[in-house]
Amino acid sequence: MATGVWISLFAYFALMIAIGFYAMRKSTSTSEDYMLGGRALSPQVAALSAGASDMSGWLLLGLPGALFVSGLGQAWIGIGLLVGAFFNWTLVAPRLREQTVHYGNAITIPEFLANRFPTRAMSLRTVSAIVIVVFFAVYTASGLVAGGKLFESAFSGVINIGGLSDYAAGIIITLGVVLAYTVVGGFLAVSMTDFVQGCIMMLALVIMPAVVLFGEGGGGFAQASQTLNDVDPTLLSWTEGLTFIGWLSAVTWGLGYFGQPHIIVRFMAIRTLKDVPVARNIGMSWMLISLIGAISLGVFGRAYAIRNGMDVQDPETIFIILADLLFHPLITGFLYAALLAAIMSTISSQLLVSSSSLTEDFYRLFLRKEATEKETVGVGRISVVLVGLVAAVIASDPDSQVLGLVSNAWAGFGAAFGPLIILSLMWSRTNGAGAIAGMVVGAVTVMIWISLGWNGEFMGGPGVYEIIPGFIASFIAILVVSSVTEDAGEYQQIHR
Repeated sequence: MATGVWISLFAYFALMIAIGFYAMRKSTSTSEDYMLGGRALSPQVAALSAGASDMSGWLLLGLPGALFVSGLGQAWIGIGLLVGAFFNWTLVAPRLREQTVHYGNAITIPEFLANRFPTRAMSLRTVSAIVIVVFFAVYTASGLVAGGKLFESAFSGVINIGGLSDYAAGIIITLGVVLAYTVVGGFLAVSMTDFVQGCIMMLALVIMPAVVLFGEGGGGFAQASQTLNDVDPTLLSWTEGLTFIGWLSAVTWGLGYFGQPHIIVRFMAIRTLKDVPVARNIGMSWMLISLIGAISLGVFGRAYAIRNGMDVQDPETIFIILADLLFHPLITGFLYAALLAAIMSTISSQLLVSSSSLTEDFYRLFLRKEATEKETVGVGRISVVLVGLVAAVIASDPDSQVLGLVSNAWAGFGAAFGPLIILSLMWSRTNGAGAIAGMVVGAVTVMIWISLGWNGEFMGGPGVYEIIPGFIASFIAILVVSSVTEDAGEYQQIHR
């Protein structure tokens, strides 16, 4: 491995850890500081932190890999996400920022739900915390899988940690660096590193497709299009060969945004309500550029591989292969850092949200109600490590697919929390019984759908993405149960 690659990677690792120590000195004295940055994020940091923690390794591995195999039909996932993110910023962000302060200055989603529906507070905090920890263990594992694939593909035979495979070594290194700055600096460190990581990711997704298309061996847009047409004309079609169910399963990824705790917690941490529109505009611009880059990389990376006789055994590693093949080692190291940025930004956010639920919604609720702020921060740090270790065990299978793990966890959160967050913010008749019913029905529907394999094949046809039945079932459960049960105390509290 060239020295330039290591220089770039070590510089990146050092910067992330330095930010962690800066944040430790700035904002870790109380649980609100450690878990929510003191609600003081600027719109720029909030926007890129939400985007970077959202996109994860699937943006540079999973999505380009899907497009590499199937063509532009898979781009509907990106379009659905773009639309979902816009409505999340427009409908949820301002209301959640305002209402989490109004209802007891809540610093976690379970705490907000408990304060919003006080007669069911204990049940809501417990159930929602369990959902968060379980699904985030799987979601965090997807990021560690991406880290393992990077080191397995790019550093084969170079790293030797106690005789472990390159894949296992990649998981250990990825998790180790993330834990270093997350444990030390908390939410502020995660958000600041997300900002830097978001900038690196977007720059990489501008550079890579441009070089693939117009650099040596690329042939330009026209030649790349002709190459793909010669192999399979459907690769450049948005609709050909795509069933309605396939299209619906792709675009409904956008529904998941409303229920992703690691994303919507950024809305709670924005400095002021008037900063939300500014953050939305920055975040949506970043997302549009990044998605166009990822889509272009997958489609035209396939054309480049065909034209140059490349054997790509794992399509999800096309970014890694091209980074090593086309660039000077210093730039290659920067591109690897971009991939690590995508991976680490999401892992750190997920670890912190899981930690906050374990700390605030289990430890402080059941074990030590009188815990001091210093003790709470310490427990939060321990919880970060524990969730990270569980995720590493889940990620230990080198045959795991990044996009598959992400899609399962994304659907779980989207169905369990999405309808509940929307209705709790926008429908005054929502009550605690409906909230619990919606959360349980959504999560269970997703798990049953996956276990029955209906996301792969349904009634003899193509599979239906599990978020669709889960989201619908959860929404109906909240509406029905809230309509047929009464909780006058909650209703009056909302309308004082």
